[in-house]
Amino acid sequence: MSGLWFFLSCLCITTYYCLLVIVASLAGTRRRPGGVYDQAAREWGRNNIRANRLVVTVSGAERIPAGPCVFVANHVSFVDIWVLLASLPGTVRFLAKRELLHVPIFGWAMRQAGHIPIDRQNRSRALDACGEAGTQIRNGTSAIVFGEGTRSRTGQLLPLKKGAFVLAIQAQVPIVPVFLDGTYAVLPKGTLALKRHPIRMFVGQPISVEGLRYDDRNRLRERCEKALRGLRDHVDASAAED
Repeated sequence: MSGLWFFLSCLCITTYYCLLVIVASLAGTRRRPGGVYDQAAREWGRNNIRANRLVVTVSGAERIPAGPCVFVANHVSFVDIWVLLASLPGTVRFLAKRELLHVPIFGWAMRQAGHIPIDRQNRSRALDACGEAGTQIRNGTSAIVFGEGTRSRTGQLLPLKKGAFVLAIQAQVPIVPVFLDGTYAVLPKGTLALKRHPIRMFVGQPISVEGLRYDDRNRLRERCEKALRGLRDHVDASAAED
């Protein structure tokens, strides 16, 4: 599949949904569960997947708690964003690097839709962003965090950063590990040429944070890393059987 098609389809679909969000915000449309901001994000992901003729299967969706949570996913491709927004239920928002807010149209739409920018180079601002995210979570919004903090260039799972676990402890909501398989084959970092390859999303068992405090963040991170490695090993075992 040509890089030109990926670029043009993504540009057109992204522009449409960003403008939809911006117009809704200018019209004073409030955020509400299932409203235009939720629908725009979900349909943006789904239509990009359809336009590029990708096939996504989800396992373990029944494990997702009914209330808000912090989803911690591995990150190997830009396509991960489409898959998560298209597949996760309820109201979900990303903790995203602050630089994205400087992208014309896209950045404004992100802010208006309620995605939380985080400045990883400024600890004070990062803590403020976590505080803002914690407020949203307590109001019913689930957060999506790429636990490694960046895309893996090799497709391998990298060590997780602490931010997601501090956030979950502050908000007192469970961590839900999510492992994405196949997106690296579709679009690894540094390329614009998509390849058709099956994509699978595996949802792990929620990890409770009940009673945990800030000092427990490293132990919580280790539990989540173990859970993600377990999902990865399950994927590898399934591939070997095939």
